[in-house]
Amino acid sequence: MLNIFSLANGRLFQEEIESLEELSKFQPIWVDLESPTPEEKRWVKQYYGLSIPEDAMDEDIEESARFYKESNGELHIRSDFLIADEEAPRTVRVAFILNLENDELKSRGVLFSIHDEDVPVFRLLRMRARRAPGLIEDAKEVLLKLLDADAEYSADTLEGIYDELEKVSSKVLAGDVTDAMAGEVLGAIARHEDMNGRIRRNVMDTRRAVSFMMRSKMLNAEQTEEARLILRDIDSLDSHTAFLFDKINFLMDATVGFININQNKIIKIFSVASVALLPPTLIASLYGMNFKFMPELDWALGYPYALALMVASALVPMWYFRKRGWLK
Repeated sequence: MLNIFSLANGRLFQEEIESLEELSKFQPIWVDLESPTPEEKRWVKQYYGLSIPEDAMDEDIEESARFYKESNGELHIRSDFLIADEEAPRTVRVAFILNLENDELKSRGVLFSIHDEDVPVFRLLRMRARRAPGLIEDAKEVLLKLLDADAEYSADTLEGIYDELEKVSSKVLAGDVTDAMAGEVLGAIARHEDMNGRIRRNVMDTRRAVSFMMRSKMLNAEQTEEARLILRDIDSLDSHTAFLFDKINFLMDATVGFININQNKIIKIFSVASVALLPPTLIASLYGMNFKFMPELDWALGYPYALALMVASALVPMWYFRKRGWLK
């Protein structure tokens, strides 16, 4: 899918391109390629003179090679964007190519973005740019706003984790955690820990992208100040993710502690039963070994006496355990 975005009266307007001829009708500042076909790549190369690298969206590219500047002035940035899907949270690699020195790309330049699936941050920026005139002025502003929206999206996801962990905390700290409830809590904690780790990695990647834009000296004074504000927001997110890691570890330890308590209760029952049944077993063994013939032939009260003694030997330890409070 090939979408172009152009400015009109300070607003960002989107057009879906279905042929090469349609490209000549617009002067975009942003060209977005979502799962591009070879034909769409050919249109971009033919009209804009831009060759999209084959490894643009490779996940195994070296980290040091994700941010660089070509000799022809093209800036290449490969950044990961978070998709906070509850069923399958993940990050999507997006390749950005920004060329501000090519006359064919007009004075404000064009930002090219290539990715395999739709990204929530992109939808968020498109919605804001349509509603807020003057939000975006050029291609550099588009890239900067995308990174800003990515940091904000991570912050919103962190707030969601806060809310979910509060629900988990209320269950755990209320006590009386059953094994079934503990299993649900551990599953929820594992999901939130995974999401928190993805957010931490995502904001680190966003910080690197913003820092690269500042080092490349392509931003004006106002955009540079905005980039510094984005970095401050990202730094504040680090402390929140660290706090969530500590909270998750606390809830994990508390839940595991309740599981151990439940298991100890079961072991306690077996221990009490084995101690209480030991005297009757001993009496039965001694009684059966001290008769030359069958007890019924020598002593008519043998069985009743032995049974009474066995019951008494079992009740006395239980009474003692109960008096000491060990059965509670």
